[in-house]
Amino acid sequence: MLASRGLAIVVLLSMGLLVAVHVAPAAADSDAPFTVGNYPVEATAANAVAAKEQAMADGQQAAFRSLLKRLVPVTAYKQLARVQGMKIADLVSGISVRSERNSSTAYYASLDYSFDPDAIRSLLSSQGIPFVDQQAPPLTVVTVLLQGNPPAASNDRGLWRRAWSGLDLAHTITPIDIKDLKPSIDTDTVNALVAGQDTALQKLKTEYGAGLIILAIAEPDMAAKKLNVTLVGSDSVGGLLLKRTYRISDNDLDYTSQLAAVISLGILEGRWKAIKSGTVEEAATAPSSGSPVWEASTGGSGEDVKFVAEFDNNDEWDQMRAQLLDLPGVDALNIGSVSGNSADISLKYPGGPRSLASALSAHGLTMVNASTGWTLHINR
Repeated sequence: MLASRGLAIVVLLSMGLLVAVHVAPAAADSDAPFTVGNYPVEATAANAVAAKEQAMADGQQAAFRSLLKRLVPVTAYKQLARVQGMKIADLVSGISVRSERNSSTAYYASLDYSFDPDAIRSLLSSQGIPFVDQQAPPLTVVTVLLQGNPPAASNDRGLWRRAWSGLDLAHTITPIDIKDLKPSIDTDTVNALVAGQDTALQKLKTEYGAGLIILAIAEPDMAAKKLNVTLVGSDSVGGLLLKRTYRISDNDLDYTSQLAAVISLGILEGRWKAIKSGTVEEAATAPSSGSPVWEASTGGSGEDVKFVAEFDNNDEWDQMRAQLLDLPGVDALNIGSVSGNSADISLKYPGGPRSLASALSAHGLTMVNASTGWTLHINR
């Protein structure tokens, strides 16, 4: 079981979500994303020399695939088939060893693969494959543990913190600096953030002196064998509120935490690549009128639904938003432009707008199909 889990993590690494020793992001380096840091390699063969050669060769291929998945938007992954069979050695500018060990028939190491930026750019451009090699502005991520009855928020330096610190946070497309949870960001503030309250987001930014900051909240439920993870705050794309649940197998919270951190980094990278490559509509991803865009999911299942939420004051808006975020079945929720008394909203919901209207009616909200489209308001 442990071996299969290790393999699963390596598969995720080959998708561009790379594990490395945490280094706080420095000034932007245009070539930084072309280094695949601390990549794990291993092989067994008839002797130690052959095992090392095999591990180096396999690792080089895997690191190259990982680099491409890092740079290329997910919508263009299928186009990567055009560069299969390339002679990778011609694209590698250097390899350095972080750690290694071997036996008479096996070799294990953690390597840094540096690729020639100009050669990679030329390769992708010649094949017409879109890519993003510009790093986002540095992002602060605060690791938070939510546990107890009732759940209380606390600073985490355990498994969740180590899972994040083990990611390649310097060479990623979205450089990240990990910070502790400050006492001033108490449980009430964390809950307010998760409820989508803008005042809580502004408090978070003020306390850390950072406009780009995300709380990465882990809420393990060992009895139910699940790890609930919430990313909430604001990154370089806009406001973010994403909730996901990961199954804990064999009570291995360590592995599940690593998996969740890897996927979370991939989500942040994907958002940046999407906005830079123009695959996400600006209205649905950029903050407007000082209000953040709250995104409940990056995936999406069900039918597309678009409507305008109408409200008289901020209290009504907070109530409507909270109901939408908590409604089971809602996915890919995006809040675009927000004016003084309305907000443009798109989401996915099984059964489409009529099913959504029926579900919201039980929560004090009315959704009707007017001449200008669907609108949502609070029952009065």
